Amino acid sequence: MKSLVLAALGVVLATAVPVAHAADAPKSITIATEGAYAPWNFVTPDGKLDGLEIDLANDLCARMKIECKIIAQNWDGLIPSLQVGKFDVIMASMFITDKRLEVIDFTRTYAVDPSAFSVPKDSDLGKAMANDAEQFNLNDEAKAKPAIDKLRELLKGKVVGVQSATANLEFLKKYFADDIEIREYKTVEEHDLDLAAGRIDAVFAQKTALAATLAKPEFADFTEAGPGFDGGVFGRGTGAGVRKADTALKDMLNKAIDEAIADGTIKKLSEKWVHSDVTPKS
Repeated sequence: MKSLVLAALGVVLATAVPVAHAADAPKSITIATEGAYAPWNFVTPDGKLDGLEIDLANDLCARMKIECKIIAQNWDGLIPSLQVGKFDVIMASMFITDKRLEVIDFTRTYAVDPSAFSVPKDSDLGKAMANDAEQFNLNDEAKAKPAIDKLRELLKGKVVGVQSATANLEFLKKYFADDIEIREYKTVEEHDLDLAAGRIDAVFAQKTALAATLAKPEFADFTEAGPGFDGGVFGRGTGAGVRKADTALKDMLNKAIDEAIADGTIKKLSEKWVHSDVTPKS
């Protein structure tokens, strides 16, 4: 579940042509996903989109009884392309943040997925951060502060990889900018490769994305370590992004998401894809 509006977005907003999507209920929509964030959304070897959000998107469309097309779009182009009408909905593990809400709207939360670090098991970090799996909500910064202070000491001087334009990056900037070297990557695959090659000391990403990486044989010597974090810079969890004018579509999606939560579909899909229940608690 990733964050923050790109710097280029201001330029896009200044030049974007208005998109004439009235509040009428649509009969068909196009949904964009990143296609590079397994197990939430990814491209299979035969070129098909797959993952938790692909299954969920198809389920929501069936509930809404509308035709849906799902396409892949680079992460940094998702919000600008939504603004200019290239597609109608974003479902790409995108966190609902106040910054994003300034320019687009979101449905209700459909998943909550904390973020954490991944490090080599036999490294100093791996040993020091082992057996620390406590969970902190950054809306209560006072409670989280001791854990963050401890991490700051352990990470001092280290190089940490993170995907660009995400809430994970904002977390590192806010709490660790003076103590670590932050190395940004366009995709999680890129920072995973540098972690495996020893070019960085740790990565910071959503726990479910870390789990997908650590399940690969080539990452047998790496582990998730340290506490997990949500809330605060991570916003309200993951939702579907829509244009502010598309109120009818938002209402339709919210109704379908409510139904998918109530009947256990999101629980079932999350257990299938991420082996844990990421269903929102409220």
